[in-house]
Amino acid sequence: MLKIGVIGCGAIGKEICKAIDSKRINAQFVGVYDKTAQNCERLLEELDNKPEILPPDELISRADIVVESASQAAVREFGPRVLETGKDLMVMSVGVFTDPGLLGRFMKMASDNRCKIYIPSGAIAGLDGLKSSSMATLNKVTLTTTKNPKGLKGALYVIENKINLDSFREKTLLFEGSAEEAIRGFPENVNVAASLSLAGIGIKETRVRIFVDPAASRNVHEVTVEGAFGKFTCRVENVPSPGNPRTSFLAALSAIATLKKITEPLQIGT
Repeated sequence: MLKIGVIGCGAIGKEICKAIDSKRINAQFVGVYDKTAQNCERLLEELDNKPEILPPDELISRADIVVESASQAAVREFGPRVLETGKDLMVMSVGVFTDPGLLGRFMKMASDNRCKIYIPSGAIAGLDGLKSSSMATLNKVTLTTTKNPKGLKGALYVIENKINLDSFREKTLLFEGSAEEAIRGFPENVNVAASLSLAGIGIKETRVRIFVDPAASRNVHEVTVEGAFGKFTCRVENVPSPGNPRTSFLAALSAIATLKKITEPLQIGT
């Protein structure tokens, strides 16, 4: 049975832990870790079968796969330890891989130690189609994201440009640029731009537009792909995560689906 350890007990980590606890994923829950002990304690109160709160090195040694659901800093700190010990790693803070040197080092460690790095699809749909279409020539990949102002608060781009998000009265284009620029300016808001870039034409070529809309009750992501295969568009209207309006509930569900896929004999989709 697959042994899972989780680093990060925030909104996404909590949903993953609850899925393991409820046996939606056929796996053994070996432990959790969060730099804030209270986050772990609050999580355990919601679980029937309470895993141990473990220090990172012990959690990694006990697990077959370690799920990062904490931060880009956590990926940098714990990712190498996971891969160097030959354990699989699931990364939710995929924006960290805008650093091509880091991605290259992680891939080499995974190859040398015969383990894998998993990146769930997150809050978007269409990655199956994008991965398939990338087997031929891709011409254009565009992500258009629309969020309520409260879902964009705290973003580096907003702070640096001194944008008053409460001043918007209608849907307005807030940002347009490359996925690389988007992830730098909105590291906790458009992680999907990173996974989209890795699956498609790269972080500099993938285009991102971000709209702020005070009337929006859902986080909307629209992906448009054009290439030798033709053209497709996928639109998802996500309910914000109950514990964090900056992320979508679907992001946590995609991680749960990925873990479930790893544990099951039938594999569906690209």
